[in-house]
Amino acid sequence: MFELSEEHREFRHSVREFAEAEITPYAAEWDRKHYFPVEVVRKMGALGLFGLTAPEEYGGAGGDFTSLCVAIEEISRADQSMGITLEAAVGLGINPILTYGTDEQKATWLPDLVAGRRLAGFGLTEPESGSDAGATRTRAVLDGDEWVIDGSKQFITNSGSAMTSCVTVTARTGTKPDGKAEISTIIVPAGTPGFTAEAAYDKLGWHASDTHPLSFVGCRVPEANLLGQRGKGFGQFLATLDDGRVAIAAVALGCIRACLELSVQYAGERQTFGGPIGRKQGVAFQIADLKVMADASELLIYRAAALKDAGASVAEFKQAASVAKLYATESAVTATRIATQVFGGYGFMEEYPVTRFYRDAKILEIGEGTSEVQRMLIARSLGLPVE
Repeated sequence: MFELSEEHREFRHSVREFAEAEITPYAAEWDRKHYFPVEVVRKMGALGLFGLTAPEEYGGAGGDFTSLCVAIEEISRADQSMGITLEAAVGLGINPILTYGTDEQKATWLPDLVAGRRLAGFGLTEPESGSDAGATRTRAVLDGDEWVIDGSKQFITNSGSAMTSCVTVTARTGTKPDGKAEISTIIVPAGTPGFTAEAAYDKLGWHASDTHPLSFVGCRVPEANLLGQRGKGFGQFLATLDDGRVAIAAVALGCIRACLELSVQYAGERQTFGGPIGRKQGVAFQIADLKVMADASELLIYRAAALKDAGASVAEFKQAASVAKLYATESAVTATRIATQVFGGYGFMEEYPVTRFYRDAKILEIGEGTSEVQRMLIARSLGLPVE
């Protein structure tokens, strides 16, 4: 049930060829310069990677979620910054508009997003509401036929590049009868007065990824930019994150595979005490663990993707997504530590890719829901009343 088809394997091969030719040789330089390679992102668009799951009427391939995970894995095997660019562009940029948008909204935004000519961001996290997304403080007030938005967002991917066309933001639009905040989702076009993408972050990793804090001061957009039903924003972004958790797990899998391949190669070449270091159990056993992590992560990720493609229940997919995300991302962090140890002193030098993988991996345990949140969701799915 979870084995990739021949079509998926052929697709993997074509994406790997692209990544090894267009990304791998330049990733270290992009990382060093904190450079977002717009030209390569557009090449990814020309290859059709942003439109894999979008309908043909918007220029997409009408393909399955599994294909998207394969693409994200292979791009991330070369560079996580480009992997997360693809993951966020589709899962957090295109997906909400495709799922909840009106026909007019889809016709306005999707063709350029699906073609990879433009990117969209998803403004959820705030300075004081990350995992507790229901505590959002950004507000949107309806004034005539316009929403007036005030607030701020942080850690938003694909939100301030030259390619960014819009950001979908969550905001309080009122109060429910039970006293809880009414949260809605609104599309804000780039360049709208009052909407500012602040200076890019100086991050530990993902240096070639576009990530900004956002501010909204009296930002006015048409009432028609409401995405989906008013007050349904909370449920919309929870469902969006379920897909994103499997996709970011695919980023982690690409990282693990790269660490495995690099470690095997280095352990066979590096000579100490009259032979390759791979003959030492202390090294070989750790590399064997990398293989286990890669294979186990693959099964969990593509099982979750297969469940989504098969139309599984929300509860079943949600649990599978959290399991895959938790295991794969924590394994990726461990894998980079092992790979760095295998490389020894060279693993601490920026000229070797394991150093970049090491820095990039940590955020995988945080983005799209922390490891702690995943454990909470899994426990709840088992019927435990955990808080």
